[in-house]
Amino acid sequence: MTTMRALERLRAAVSMAPQRKTVTLPDGSEFEWWMSPLTLAQRAKAQKLAGSDDATAFALQLLVMVAKDENGSPLFANGELAELRNAIPAKVVDDMLLEMLDAKPADDTDDEEADEQDPKPFAKPSRKTTG
Repeated sequence: MTTMRALERLRAAVSMAPQRKTVTLPDGSEFEWWMSPLTLAQRAKAQKLAGSDDATAFALQLLVMVAKDENGSPLFANGELAELRNAIPAKVVDDMLLEMLDAKPADDTDDEEADEQDPKPFAKPSRKTTG
C-alpha cells in the first residue's frame, strides 16, 4: 500500500472548482459571480497590487482579480477599482467582500438559538466603584 504524500492528500481533499457567490442588492435583486477558493498566492498578489496596508484596497484588488461570470470571464477590470470604491455604496461592496472571503455575519436566527440555549452567556458587570 502506497502512502499518499501530505500535499497530495490535501490537494485530493479540496475542490478548486469555481463556486457561485451572491449578494442581495438594495433593490432586492441578486448579484451573482463565480470564483475558485482563494489561494495564498492570490492573496499575496492582491496585497502587492494594492500597494498599501489598507484592508479595503487589498479586498477590492482581490475582488477584481477573482470575480468571474458563469463562463469564467472577469467581471471587473483593474481600471474599475476607483469606481468600485467611489460610486458603489460601501454596504454593497462590503457584502461582496464578506461573501468572497466566506466571512458572512451569522444569521439572526443563530443568535436567537444561542440565546435560548444559554440565556445569560455573560455576567453583567458590576456598577460599584471603589474609592
